[in-house]
Amino acid sequence: MLVVGCAAGEAAKVENAGSAPSPERTRTSVPTAPEVCGNATDDNGNALADEGCGLSTGLAQFLVAWEEPSADVDLRVVDPNGELVEVGRPTKSGLVKERDCPGRKSDCGAQNLEVVYLEQGKLLRGEYRVRIRLVSLGGADPPVSVHFWARVGYRSYGTSFDLTRPEGEWTTVLTL
Repeated sequence: MLVVGCAAGEAAKVENAGSAPSPERTRTSVPTAPEVCGNATDDNGNALADEGCGLSTGLAQFLVAWEEPSADVDLRVVDPNGELVEVGRPTKSGLVKERDCPGRKSDCGAQNLEVVYLEQGKLLRGEYRVRIRLVSLGGADPPVSVHFWARVGYRSYGTSFDLTRPEGEWTTVLTL
C-alpha cells in the first residue's frame, strides 16, 4: 500500500492489487515543460494532467492513456456509493465517463485516452475503486504500456505500467 498526503487535512490511500505489477508512484513532470496532450501525465508539474487539451475535468478526474492504437484498454471507476461509471450515464454522485476507446464509432479520433470526471455535485468522501483492464490486444504485440493519472480533491497521483495479456488488469483504491 502507498499512502499519499493531501492538502487541508485530507488523506488519500492508494493500494494496488491484480495481475499487473504493482507500479511505484512516479513523478515524470518538469515544472517548466509544456503539457503534452493525450498521455495522461502531468508534464508541467502543476498537479493537472492534459490540461488545455479539450478534456473535461472536475474535483475528481481519472485518466488512462496507451500508445498501441489497436489495443483496447478499459478504465472502470466505481464511486464511493458503489456505482460503476459508464459512458453516457452520469452516476448519482455526478461522475461521468466521456468515451470508451478505441470505440465502435471512432469517436476517439485515434487517440487512446479514457476520462472519468466529476461533472457536477459535491466530491464524495470514501473509496474510489479504479480498475484498468486490457480487453484485447487487437493485433498489437504485448506488453501494452499504460499511463494512469488521477486527481481526487486536491491530491493527484500518476503512474505507468505494462499490461501483458488480454484480461490482465491493474487495480487501485483512492480514498478521500
